[in-house]
Amino acid sequence: MIQDIQRLIEAYHNWLHDKTHLHQIDEWVVITTPSLDRHNDYVQIYAKRDGNGFILTDDGYTVSDLKQSGCNLSSPKREALLRTTLAGFGVHMEGMALEVHASEDNFSLKKHNLLQAILAVNDMFYLAKSVVTSMFYEDVIAWLDLCHVRYTERVRFAGKSGYDHPFDFVIPKSGQQPERILKAINHPDHNAAKLLVFSWTDTREARPLNSRAYAVLNDSENAVSSGVSDALRNYGLHPVPWTERESIREELAA
Repeated sequence: MIQDIQRLIEAYHNWLHDKTHLHQIDEWVVITTPSLDRHNDYVQIYAKRDGNGFILTDDGYTVSDLKQSGCNLSSPKREALLRTTLAGFGVHMEGMALEVHASEDNFSLKKHNLLQAILAVNDMFYLAKSVVTSMFYEDVIAWLDLCHVRYTERVRFAGKSGYDHPFDFVIPKSGQQPERILKAINHPDHNAAKLLVFSWTDTREARPLNSRAYAVLNDSENAVSSGVSDALRNYGLHPVPWTERESIREELAA
């Protein structure tokens, strides 16, 4: 099993390297990543030297695109969500740009964190729809509290690759159940599934042997595709559509 997981991680690293492209514009290097945004465009990051280190930024594209698409980020709730999301990845805002500072030693980690932050903030577009009355993450918290589930919010685990991976909830081991790890995905598409698969395969060896990982998938507006659910199952994750959340109530509360 360990050899299988190691082979998959190495294949992911090779794919990441092969699908990443660079070109230079003046003092900036444009890094085109294989990750897709909600427009199915490749996410781009800009890097330049800054003294002995580097500045990495999205050049304001992510937040600007959200505003142009009708997602109002000026409400207190959404501003708080934006700040919390960025803080979880160690990313800050410079004007409208998402930005991190990196050294040569931590360049890969900082780039990884910025990319995850861009995709997480990009996901806030789905809050712009009028039918959304509360944020999915808050809905999950409210349901866990209703079920009297004991949990810790917003944890990060170090992976075998050296990257840190954020998860939304960890439920500690009990006499009846092993450790349970939850990730709430507001817009469950193939890109979100791919990121979660990498996070879990990269960290599972560092978790207790019987730990279980759940992907809580928001299907309130659109059904989750079978391809997304199958991809998660194939890598040992348990996909749980939000409309079927009661099916795991007992195993989370135990």
